[in-house]
Amino acid sequence: MKEHILIADDEEMIRDLLCATLGKEGYICHQASNVEEGLAIMKTEPIDIAFLDIMMPGRSGVELLKESKTLKPEIIVLMVTAMNDMDTALSCIHLGAEDYITKPFNLDRVLLIARNATEKQRLMRDNKEYQANLEMKVREQTEVIRTAMGEINLAYEHTLTALIRALDAREKEVGSHSERVMAYTLLLAGEVGINETDRAAMAKGALLHDIGKIGISDNILLKPGKLNNDEWTVMKQHPHVGHEILTGINYFKGAAELVLAHHERYDGNGYPNGLQGDTIPVSARIFALVDTLDAMTSDRPYRKALPFHAVIDEVVKCSGYQFDPALVDVFLKVQKKEWEESAGKYFL
Repeated sequence: MKEHILIADDEEMIRDLLCATLGKEGYICHQASNVEEGLAIMKTEPIDIAFLDIMMPGRSGVELLKESKTLKPEIIVLMVTAMNDMDTALSCIHLGAEDYITKPFNLDRVLLIARNATEKQRLMRDNKEYQANLEMKVREQTEVIRTAMGEINLAYEHTLTALIRALDAREKEVGSHSERVMAYTLLLAGEVGINETDRAAMAKGALLHDIGKIGISDNILLKPGKLNNDEWTVMKQHPHVGHEILTGINYFKGAAELVLAHHERYDGNGYPNGLQGDTIPVSARIFALVDTLDAMTSDRPYRKALPFHAVIDEVVKCSGYQFDPALVDVFLKVQKKEWEESAGKYFL
């Protein structure tokens, strides 16, 4: 690729001398006798290097230097100056000039400076191209990784959804209790004003709230009668077990706190840690309400599903004891139809 050089000098003889010298080296030279001509050439030609005379009639080469750097920040500018104007030449270096040459010229120095400038231009161009290619490759690899992570996350969700359905079936739940409470959690969290990222983590936690029951034997989990003290002690370990399972998987760390605290009560009489009030994660306080909603409106071996108004009565009665009163207020504003649409079912 041949570099384009602008030579701006009010002396035609100097312009011709520089053009002849540089032209023999293969450069494409453009001449300007003043700043306006120089700017016009810069706007229409792919100038890579500019030799600018400091002293020209009208506007000076210093002004052309400033405007050329604004037009083409990557351009390499070399100032041309007389020996008695060295201070100005040096100040131009601070304005972005690469170097300077003095009159009368040493043509070997002119060629050396031009070659150095050319090499720098080529390195800058190669680096720019490399950066562009690197950015493109990074974007491509990022998209590949994002797609792969999406597939992994989807596989996680599908696998765990299947596992949760199996657990629900093991406990003889009607339909999918865990998927319904996930839908209810998303609805109530949205009404409360929880942001989308936290709602997504809550949804995972709601879906997986009973994952810890995988470690409880059927003798305890499916016992038709009341659990004895030892059995109840084992049963109360399932939030801890579920929490340990999920904290080992980065994708589910945000869901783990709901799983650990989903049996806590607002008055501090829950388990496993006896948390009270706002020390209970808001995700678990929300879940306590929607879990009660689903439990009461689903058939049980010992009773049929209860009507929606019974849920409202229970929630109001237990406000401040089992449930967060502020969340109860939000819960009561959600209409029956909204819960039904959320779960894709109708209450009896």
